[in-house]
Amino acid sequence: MALETEAGELQVKRVTVKNAKGATDDCLAVEEPLEIRVVRQVEGEIEEQSVSITMRTPGHDFELAVGFLHGEGLLSGPSDLQSLTPVLPERPGCNVVRVVLSANAAFDPEILSRHFYTTSSCGVCGKASLEALQDLDTSEIEDCRPAVKSELLHSLPAALRSAQSIFELTGGLHAAGLFAPQGDLVCVREDVGRHNAVDKVIGHELLQGRLPLLDSVLVVSGRTSFEILQKALAAGIPFVAAVSAPSSLAVEVAQQFGMTLVGFMRGQNFNIYSDAGRIR
Repeated sequence: MALETEAGELQVKRVTVKNAKGATDDCLAVEEPLEIRVVRQVEGEIEEQSVSITMRTPGHDFELAVGFLHGEGLLSGPSDLQSLTPVLPERPGCNVVRVVLSANAAFDPEILSRHFYTTSSCGVCGKASLEALQDLDTSEIEDCRPAVKSELLHSLPAALRSAQSIFELTGGLHAAGLFAPQGDLVCVREDVGRHNAVDKVIGHELLQGRLPLLDSVLVVSGRTSFEILQKALAAGIPFVAAVSAPSSLAVEVAQQFGMTLVGFMRGQNFNIYSDAGRIR
């Protein structure tokens, strides 16, 4: 089980502007499947259930697993966990994380039957997706008003970029970074999937017992989707900022739940899509 984000090497043919060709080594972002299994006691019997298989960049897999489960409402905090263990691959190239829940963990199997509505290909309408978030306790988010200076926002994409060690090698990874309102970088993670990078950050903070993340700014290297806003909302993050654009449903989530959402952070410019009151 990989602990740090991985990159691989491949020999490629590079073509220049003058059409000259030559062989060179190129670093690639690794993409492999990870299966997440939940183990719990049901009426005295041990039950193991496969919850998800996600394509990810190996590294920080425990964080990814618990961050994913938290974002889907299946895990509330460290007290729900008994252990996290890797499983020897049963299929070549596929890693497995077994999440063993404590006896007092509140686990709702009905959530599994909804087939994780947050994926962009599932076909569930935006209205149903928003209604599904109503079960989250978000009362603290609107009251939490971390003041972030606009000058600081200008600097956050570069701060995130400078912390992307694997991106420097591959140019092919997304990143998510958690910042304090004063600009201190708390945690950064990279992955081929935007949502996986966010899960790894939130999973790291959950394992440290620091949720909800009410005094935090989440910065992502790409665009913001409904799924990213959902994960931030579940983790109690009131402020999400992105280098690229948000989706329409991401804006609806931010507006409905009193989150600040900023996009197109490039140079000295950015757009505010929801709740400008946290920006000074």
